[in-house]
Amino acid sequence: VQLQASGGGLVQAGGSLRLSCAASGDTFSRYTISWFRQAPGKEREFVAGIRWSGGSTFSADSVKARFTISRDNAKNTVYLQMNSLKSEDTAVYYCAATRSSIWSTRTTVSAYAYWGQGTQVTVSS
Repeated sequence: VQLQASGGGLVQAGGSLRLSCAASGDTFSRYTISWFRQAPGKEREFVAGIRWSGGSTFSADSVKARFTISRDNAKNTVYLQMNSLKSEDTAVYYCAATRSSIWSTRTTVSAYAYWGQGTQVTVSS
């Protein structure tokens, strides 16, 4: 499984960005794809996720009203639309994939076996 994250950049506070995660190497109908982020000096944290089959989504409370995760089946790509960005959203964003169906672990780093290379998001205030 290969994951290619892209779309990061520098944006002013209040602006928007859309991240993309292109997935390849398997059939993803049994996977959950999620975005995590890691700011300097902090642990990696869950942002948002989507079950490929059925498209159910879940997200962290800190981004729930501002970020939207979606998928394009034809392109094998997951998107993270980020609106109303804040300086505290500055981080390297990673997409990750898991075949685990254990719902309680869906937001934990250790549940994800496959990771993309990360894309930097910088929000200036």
